Amino acid sequence: MKGVVQKGEGKDLLLLHGYLSSKESFYPQIAYFSKFYRVTAVDFPGFGENAPLSSPYSLDDYCRWTKETMQSLGIFFPHVIAHSFGGRVAIKCLSRENLFDKAVLCGCAGIVKKRTLAYRAKVRAYRICRKIAPSFAEKRFGSEEYRTLSPVMRESYKKIVNEDLRVAAESVSRPVLFINGEKDEETPLVCIREYLSRIKGSELRVLKDCGHFAHLDDPLAFHLAVEEFFS
Repeated sequence: MKGVVQKGEGKDLLLLHGYLSSKESFYPQIAYFSKFYRVTAVDFPGFGENAPLSSPYSLDDYCRWTKETMQSLGIFFPHVIAHSFGGRVAIKCLSRENLFDKAVLCGCAGIVKKRTLAYRAKVRAYRICRKIAPSFAEKRFGSEEYRTLSPVMRESYKKIVNEDLRVAAESVSRPVLFINGEKDEETPLVCIREYLSRIKGSELRVLKDCGHFAHLDDPLAFHLAVEEFFS
C-alpha cells in the first residue's frame, strides 16, 4: 500500500504525523520501536506519498480514513504515537471509541487559542481585501503554512484548525501521555494543560530545550518516556 511503512513484529504501534509532514518525520521512532513492536507509519491523505485531496477533508474525514486504513492493514487496538495534527486525529478518534490502546501525543494540537481583538481585526481586513483583490489577500494574509497550500488543502486546513477539541477530550477514556517541548511555541504548555484538565488520568512529560518537534529534538529522552508509559 502506497504511503505506508511497516517494520518489526509484535503488538501494533501506529504513528500519525503532523500537518505538512509525512511518515518520514518518524524515522528515529520507526528505527527504534520496530525492535519491540510492529510499527506502522502512514501518510495522511494529501501528504507524503498519499494521493492529493479531491475535496476538503475535515477532522472527521481523517478519523474515518484512519479507522478504514487500520482495518485494511489488519491493525487492531494498537498503541499510537502522534505528533501535532496527528494528535488532533488521535483525540477525535478516541473521543468516539476506544480505537487505540495507549496514546502518546507529542506537541498535540487541537486547542483553539482565544481570539484577540487584533486577530479579529485582521480577519475582518482579510475578508474585505479578499472581495477587492483576492490574489493580494491570499499572499498578504494568513500564516506561511497556509499560503503554501493548494485551494482544496486551504479549505481543509480551515476546517481542521477551527475545530476546538476541549469537549471531545472529555470523552477520552484510554491512557494518554502528552510529551511537549519546553520551548514549543506552536502548541505551548498552556494548551496542553487544557487537555490534562479534561482527560482523566492523562500525564505530561516536558522535554527541556526542545521545541514543537520534541521527538526529533531529543529522540533518546522521547523514547525513554514512551517506553516507560507503554510498559
